Amino acid sequence: MEPLNQSLAAWHDFYTLLGGGSATMIGLLFVAASVGSGVFSRSRRGAQRMFLSARVVHFGSILAIALFVLAPRLDWSSFGAVTTAAGVFGLAYSGLTWADVVRDGLTERIDLEDRIWYAVGPVIGYSIESVAGLALMLRLKFGCLALAVAMAALLLVAIHNAWDITIWSVTRNKE
Repeated sequence: MEPLNQSLAAWHDFYTLLGGGSATMIGLLFVAASVGSGVFSRSRRGAQRMFLSARVVHFGSILAIALFVLAPRLDWSSFGAVTTAAGVFGLAYSGLTWADVVRDGLTERIDLEDRIWYAVGPVIGYSIESVAGLALMLRLKFGCLALAVAMAALLLVAIHNAWDITIWSVTRNKE
């Protein structure tokens, strides 16, 4: 089996773009949060976590994986372990987010489309990431492709949700 760095070499540009895009989106989220600062309050913890904080976690997770992919001297086992841990953390965070939403009584006000994008989408992405990490620990080359699919899915979900909440916040302030 070839070293991990050789297996990931073909993905270099993908992860460079992915990491740069994620870092940029994190910065833009701070701007969006400032624009919509009057909409969320401490009493709406579930909404704040689901609609704002989760975006930073998703983009931060993508950025962290991109940095690990681009880091020299990784081996299959340690990279797989880090990837699995990141996926499990994402799943746990998604669970905490949904628990806050339920506790705050928001489930009745969230339509099916938002449930899919804000709750199901991240779970799918982090589940694929966890499986990719396990595959990488077992030195299965498809883990590289699975990880790219997971990162692309999380990026798609995070961009959609960041745009959705930005538009909602801007139009809400106008009402």
